Amino acid sequence: MNSENHSKVIEELGDDHIGTSSDTPLRKDAFKLSDSEKIEAIKEDVKNILFTLGMDLSDDSLNGTPKRVAKMFVNEIFGGLNPNNKPKASTFDNKYKYGEMLVEKNITLYSTCEHHLLPIVGKAHIAYISNGTVVGLSKMNRIVDFYAKRPQVQERLTIQIVKELQEVLNTEDVACIIDAKHLCVNSRGIRDIDSSTITSEFGGIFKKTETRREFLDYIKLSTVF
Repeated sequence: MNSENHSKVIEELGDDHIGTSSDTPLRKDAFKLSDSEKIEAIKEDVKNILFTLGMDLSDDSLNGTPKRVAKMFVNEIFGGLNPNNKPKASTFDNKYKYGEMLVEKNITLYSTCEHHLLPIVGKAHIAYISNGTVVGLSKMNRIVDFYAKRPQVQERLTIQIVKELQEVLNTEDVACIIDAKHLCVNSRGIRDIDSSTITSEFGGIFKKTETRREFLDYIKLSTVF
């Protein structure tokens, strides 16, 4: 397919999601440049974008924007692309023999839509049933944050969180539900400010209706504080 036809296909797809692998699409040379080198390169790109838009970069308010945006991209909102930032999720023996479902709900989630580079904001709810090991509660939040901090589609993010916890906990019995607002829908295009997107991934015993229903019932419970 030539570049003209490819561009036409992309335009026709518009805001539709494109099905790809559950792995984040990274080039093999993604980490050839250091973080500082990436910041310098992105700074120049942002400067060019603003200049092309007609902005006066000599203005005090705009002068530092290219560097700020570049640092934000590399160190913050896309920091989850760097495997060195992956949280160390230490596990512990389930010595107290807790064999029921453990649910961590209302995990605040900030991500970025890879189609328009606009924010995705929402909540993640995670559950697992121990197979002999447990993980620290905060580590689940950190895993969500790590995979969220990259250009994402919500479906992939949901799967990545479950896969990571399945590997860490050595069990298939992991589930995740995400309810999030996409600013590419809320603030542009159709501009529907009320809609949100819900995705789910159920592994192992969570594929059974009764277990899945129990998880959903826990999510509905009001938080004490």
